Amino acid sequence: MPDYVETNFDERSGIVPCAAPWGKWWQTIAEVHIEVSVPVGTRAKSIQVTVKPTSIRVVVLNQTIFEGPLYGVVRSDEAIWTLEDNKLLHIVLSKADACSKETIWEGLLKDDFLADPWTVHEMKTKLDLERFQIENPGFDFSGAQLKKGYDQVSKSSLERWEEKQKAMKEQDVLQDRERNVTSENEMGTSENVISEKRS
Repeated sequence: MPDYVETNFDERSGIVPCAAPWGKWWQTIAEVHIEVSVPVGTRAKSIQVTVKPTSIRVVVLNQTIFEGPLYGVVRSDEAIWTLEDNKLLHIVLSKADACSKETIWEGLLKDDFLADPWTVHEMKTKLDLERFQIENPGFDFSGAQLKKGYDQVSKSSLERWEEKQKAMKEQDVLQDRERNVTSENEMGTSENVISEKRS
């Protein structure tokens, strides 16, 4: 049984989504939700979702959509996924640290699908309101707004975000170079084989 109180806070107050090339993800205090757009007509047997406490891998139609270390730890035995209308894969992960104060995930993976500082800011506000709702069940905080300390994004957050983005771009450039070198070497090898056959 979970150590937190179930609420339908996100249903009543909306979500703060973080867009990704394959869809979007968002979170509550207790869970991380992932929505992956899949080709229309996809069947459940064509989907593989592997969840471990610190990692995830999603494969659709034999193509890896994403994989890697999760931003936080999850209860892998509680992970569930559903295929909606044969075009939307919905994955729900239960946070292992749901009852601790700091449950905010700033990204889905440690180094990928990160939320920008403004989205993180909105997520934190949302989670605080959800926490107030849990602590005060007789009140409705779904339409509330927090003012003090919630009206600005810190400069350090922006700088950290920019540094992460720069590092990720540099890593992408290096990976592209490695791919190009590998493909050039493979082309050179095949050309040598062809010339040997001709001679």
